[in-house]
Amino acid sequence: MKTWAKTYLGVFLTFLYAPIFVLILFSFNNSKGRTFTGFTGKWYAQLFSDAAVLDAMFTTLVVAIVAASVATIMGTAAAIGINNMEGRMRSSVMSMTYLPIINPEIIVGVSFMLLFVVAKNILNSVGIPFQFGWITLIVAHITFNVPYVILSVLPKLRQMDASLMDAAMDLGCNHWQAFSKVIIHEIKPGIVSGFLMAITFSVDDFVVSYFTTGAKHQTLSVLIYAMTKKRVSPEINAISTLLFGVVLLVLVIINISERRNLEKRKKARRIAMQEVEGR
Repeated sequence: MKTWAKTYLGVFLTFLYAPIFVLILFSFNNSKGRTFTGFTGKWYAQLFSDAAVLDAMFTTLVVAIVAASVATIMGTAAAIGINNMEGRMRSSVMSMTYLPIINPEIIVGVSFMLLFVVAKNILNSVGIPFQFGWITLIVAHITFNVPYVILSVLPKLRQMDASLMDAAMDLGCNHWQAFSKVIIHEIKPGIVSGFLMAITFSVDDFVVSYFTTGAKHQTLSVLIYAMTKKRVSPEINAISTLLFGVVLLVLVIINISERRNLEKRKKARRIAMQEVEGR
C-alpha cells in the first residue's frame, strides 16, 4: 500500500507541476516556436523593455495589492461581526457570503460591467467624469475578495477562547488595546492567509477583469488573452516564471516565519509550565 501511495503521490505532483516546469523551461528557449532549441535569457531582457507588458504588470500588482489590503480590512471586520451573531442572522449572512464564491464568474463580471455602465451614464449626465479603469478594477476585485478573507478569518475566531477579551480588559486594557493586542494577534494567521488568497485570486482573475478593465489600463491576464489571438510572446513565459518565483519565495518566507513563531510559543509555554511546577 505504501508503494502505491507513493506512486500515486508522485503521479499527482507530476501532473500538477509539470506544466509550470515546462513554462519555466520555455522561458529560456532560444526560439519563439514550440520546439526547444537552446538556452537563452534574451526574453527576460526584452521583457523589461516591453512597455505594454510592464504597464499590464504594474496595473495587475497595484490592483492586487490595493484590493487585497482593503478586502482584508473589510473581511476581517465582517468576520468579527459574523462571529458575534447568533442563530438565523448568522446563517443568513453566511449564505450571502458563500453566494459570490459559488456564483459563476461570468455572471459576476457581466453584473459589474452593467453596474459600472449605469454609474457611468448617471455620473456623466451630471458632469462628473467616470471611465472604466483603476476604480472599476479595484472595486470589482475588492468585492469578490472579501468573502475569501471572511472564510479565512472566521475559523481562527471560532478557535479563539471567548474569554480572552474579558481577561485582557481585567488586566487593564481598554477595548481598543484588547482588540489590537489580543484579538488581532490571535487571528493574525487567518488575516495573513486571507490577504495572500486575495492577492492570488486578484492576480489570477481574468473574467471579472475582462469586463471591468478600461482601454488605458489592462491587467496581465487580459493582455495575455489579447496576445493569444495572434501569438503568445515568449516574454509571457518569462514574466509568468518571475511571478511563480515571487509567489514561491513569499510562501517560503511565511512558512519559515510561522514555524519560528510556533517554536517561540512552545518555548514560552514550556517556561510557563516550569515556573508553575516550580511554585
